[in-house]
Amino acid sequence: MPDLGLFETSTLLAMLLIFMGSFVQTTIGFGLAIVSAPLLFHISHDYIPGPISLVGLFISLITAFKYRKNIGIGGLKLALYGRIPGSMVGGGILLYVSASMLSIGLGAFVLLAVLVSALPFRIAPTPKRMLVAGFLSGFMGTSSGIGGPPMALLLQHQEANNLRGNLSAFFVFSAVISLTVLAVVGRFTLMHVWLALPLIPVAFLGYWVAMRTVDYVSKEWMRRISLVLCLVSGSYAIWQGLS
Repeated sequence: MPDLGLFETSTLLAMLLIFMGSFVQTTIGFGLAIVSAPLLFHISHDYIPGPISLVGLFISLITAFKYRKNIGIGGLKLALYGRIPGSMVGGGILLYVSASMLSIGLGAFVLLAVLVSALPFRIAPTPKRMLVAGFLSGFMGTSSGIGGPPMALLLQHQEANNLRGNLSAFFVFSAVISLTVLAVVGRFTLMHVWLALPLIPVAFLGYWVAMRTVDYVSKEWMRRISLVLCLVSGSYAIWQGLS
């Protein structure tokens, strides 16, 4: 059994990032990887994308169960169909890109998420758009762990509980697909599972805190703070990749 390094500064920092990401995702429906992935990557490249996808699966499972009555699987089918080939392309990319290119990609995906969240107009979730969003989510999620922005763009104007339930249900299936592809290409092994283990309890803590404060937290202020964090972390990841 490898040394988990529970009391190492880097591991504690990773746990803090996961706590923040889990809190954000539970509050607004997505954001675990957007908030934490760029800095996690620079703590250790091994955190991305396998361990963060496993943590995301855990949070999505408990959130989907919480909001199970708000889930409409029928509307997610085409997105899930698109998710499979997107994940295969994303997994294949990992065989060829360098760490610096992955860092730039991480930063670009995070800045894309900021742009998506700031868009003032509504994009209707038509069947064709759901299929495309599923493909893009699969590509982004499997290559970087950040698969939320394309789906959030289409679903962000749903009622809050419907948004949390549907995104969580989609992320459950998505994470399973991504982890399967990552295992095939050698980017999700037992070592990655051990690396994720210290992160799961703090992810649950972030979920627990968010569930008890969600009615008292301003969604608009939470969104603004998250966008600032994402701008900083995304820009930092791109800068690191270019330097």
